[in-house]
Amino acid sequence: MHHHQPLRVFLFLLAALGLVIPWYFNTVYFLAGGSVMPDVFWRDAFANALTTGITCDVYLAAVAFSAWVAADRRLGAWRWAYIAACFGIGLAFVMPLYLAQRLRRDADPSGG
Repeated sequence: MHHHQPLRVFLFLLAALGLVIPWYFNTVYFLAGGSVMPDVFWRDAFANALTTGITCDVYLAAVAFSAWVAADRRLGAWRWAYIAACFGIGLAFVMPLYLAQRLRRDADPSGG
């Protein structure tokens, strides 16, 4: 039953890193005058070929992840919170958190 525990701990560690590291840089961006206003945000996200590639990669992965989570009924209504957090907080935080939660659900013989 606890054979997934080391993986869950690793996933929780990744989730913590996925929250702290990107949001450090987001904070630096906002303190330097960055904005979530679409004209500023998208201009900056697509500022050069490198940021364009990274932006496209992350958003395509976030859409694929969200489609998977939306179809996954094991977490009930909570799945919609994961999707909202994916775009509101970040994929690097939410995806390992979701995977750890799924491992917990899969290991629970009662299904809850």
